[in-house]
Amino acid sequence: MAEAERIIGTPDTPEAAGTEPEQAARPRGRRRIAVLFTVAAFAYALDLISKMIVVARLEHHEPIEIIGDWLKLEAIRNAGAAFGFGEAFTVIFTVIAAAVIVVIARLARKLYSLPWAIALGLLLGGALGNLTDRLFRSPGVFEGAVVDFIAPKHFAVFNLADSAIVCGGILIVLLSFKGLDPDGTVHKD
Repeated sequence: MAEAERIIGTPDTPEAAGTEPEQAARPRGRRRIAVLFTVAAFAYALDLISKMIVVARLEHHEPIEIIGDWLKLEAIRNAGAAFGFGEAFTVIFTVIAAAVIVVIARLARKLYSLPWAIALGLLLGGALGNLTDRLFRSPGVFEGAVVDFIAPKHFAVFNLADSAIVCGGILIVLLSFKGLDPDGTVHKD
């Protein structure tokens, strides 16, 4: 985890970020942490609520067509990763999701960028949503199948946690291309 912090290069102190100690960097940092955890909580809550509704109303029923056969709601249990790959590696995916959560939580204390807080919040909320399924859904702890239900035609079935992870990942790539670091500085390469 220290390696991820070194790669991202976030400062440990306000002085390292190029600010004067008397400038109140702490409230600025707390505000970004609050954004990260608010976005994460919102994404996580949406995912949990949607999955509870899907399991209660849609599982073991016919799919619901939203836009003809182009978009359906269809309850699927996915023990693997994206697109159903790696069903034999559910425990590994669980450990990876837990590690992502720990890394984001450690990096949060050094976060000074609002866009990065939103991106990491989406990543955290999505990881928590799918991790919750892997921990608490059948067949058992660390082996649970994720509830997927958004089924576009000719594409994999996914859920809101997956959407949050993808949106967070895309935002991180865009921020990296723009040169914006999590500590709020802009670098030119």
